[in-house]
Amino acid sequence: MENRWSAKPLPNLEIVARLSQEINVSQHIASILVQREIDTFEKAKQFFRPSLADLHDPFLMKDMDIAYSRIKIALQNQEKMMVYGDYDVDGTTAVSIVYSYFKTLNQNIEYYIPDRYKEGYGISRIGIDFAAENNISLIIALDCGIRSNELIDYANSKGIDFIICDHHLPGETLPKAKAILNPKRFDCTYPYKELSGAGIGFKLIQAYSKKEGFSEEKILEYIDLVAVSIASDLVDMRGENRILAYFGLKKLNENPSIGLQSLLDGTVAKSKYSIQDIIFGIGPKINAAGRIADAKSAVKVLIEQDYSTARQLSRILNDRNDERKELDTDITKEAINMVENTNGLLDRNSIVLRGEDWHKGVVGIVASRMVEQFYKPTIIFSLNDGIYTGSARSVKNFDIHEAIQSCSQYVDQFGGHKYAAGLSVKLENFEAFAEAFENVVANTITESSLVPEVEYDLELQLHEINDKMMSLIAQMAPFGPGNTVPIFKTTNVKAQNTARVLKDKHLKLQLSGNTRHTFDAIGFGLAEHFHTVSNGNIFNACYCIEENNYNGRVSVQLRLRDIKP
Repeated sequence: MENRWSAKPLPNLEIVARLSQEINVSQHIASILVQREIDTFEKAKQFFRPSLADLHDPFLMKDMDIAYSRIKIALQNQEKMMVYGDYDVDGTTAVSIVYSYFKTLNQNIEYYIPDRYKEGYGISRIGIDFAAENNISLIIALDCGIRSNELIDYANSKGIDFIICDHHLPGETLPKAKAILNPKRFDCTYPYKELSGAGIGFKLIQAYSKKEGFSEEKILEYIDLVAVSIASDLVDMRGENRILAYFGLKKLNENPSIGLQSLLDGTVAKSKYSIQDIIFGIGPKINAAGRIADAKSAVKVLIEQDYSTARQLSRILNDRNDERKELDTDITKEAINMVENTNGLLDRNSIVLRGEDWHKGVVGIVASRMVEQFYKPTIIFSLNDGIYTGSARSVKNFDIHEAIQSCSQYVDQFGGHKYAAGLSVKLENFEAFAEAFENVVANTITESSLVPEVEYDLELQLHEINDKMMSLIAQMAPFGPGNTVPIFKTTNVKAQNTARVLKDKHLKLQLSGNTRHTFDAIGFGLAEHFHTVSNGNIFNACYCIEENNYNGRVSVQLRLRDIKP
């Protein structure tokens, strides 16, 4: 599928020139910063030099004072407490942070992760009954609960208080919990709205530590887990999340928690780990626990204090991740075959598929793979106990959560974000839902949203690239939503030496322009463009600028994103 290229809007040139002088960087770097709304010396200083001092006061969050007071009473009275969280990376890291912190203050505490297959997403009646049977009087729910109104009523009837720490969008009516920590609630004036679930858990322990006068070091023990949640949940990488991710990565590289160290030791060793290493290395292993079996095994690794035990537990996660890879590869092949060989499916604006024997734990990954293949809003369902449980993934600028809401008459339950959601549909409603969803997509999606986009920041000439530019771009990390890796476009380039294909899918070449400047370039998955770049052909390229460290020699390398004749 051919990508469309689009340029980000050019920033105000006067502001660019002023910032360039104030912070002594090239106008190219200043332009990239202004595009990210970093347009003053002070903002640039905060961006390039993140500081823990810039974290917001946790008591600015609505209900934080109530949450603190309720936990304080529980600890004073040695009440039985339970930390409850979702089974994905954000949920399990959140549980690990809050459980480990309060475990040092109260041994009368346990954690609970719902079974994906028996209980489904979020707070469950089974979990509340477990708490009641074990005389638990306070539950701290993380990364879930904001729409669990009826279940919170049920817990209240059992004499169980809930503190909800969630970052998902609330419904029209909030649950009747003891406290609700969610910056997205309409009456919360907390300055930053995009925290992960684990980020809100971190703010909770930050508040408790602050009120009790504990050392800041006590909560910083868990900041690497916060970084794992931020990376894996793909939340905004600006503001407070940037600070948490920056210092979390620093700890991950210098002194990781024992559980994370055991997971890193099962990956390719690196001198420095990045957000991408979390997304593609650590995150899938943690996620695999809940996808294939019981997500409690992920929490066991993350809270473990003995390295040898943690390493044994992490090997189990590795095995489950290998099993997950095999499952999602097989199901993706089957799903692609269905679209390509079923009359009419290729012509639709959306993809809605079901498989009676598809593994519920990997349908979200399969949905993402289908978006990569066909670039259409996609929902993949598996059948479980007479109910179709689905994962939805979207394309740029299309709100799939809102589209599902438009078909809610056919949906049992749903929740999620603009670009990813989960839902369940009764067997008898599936066909009606699929048609209604297709109609909503067909009537609301723009034509451009059905074509994958490579959005570049600036046009460059190759001779304008140098070591200082590479160094400054590296300092813009950590990258993620809201602060993506800068992409550049250069026209009329050619492969200086013979281009070659690596492993039947990657493209390796030396790129040169109209001067003598030449750079090594690699395009992962771009082997299809081999003929475009061969025989001295002139072409256009979109790419990132990165550091290549080979045998101790550091040089500039261009990571190709796309090529056009």
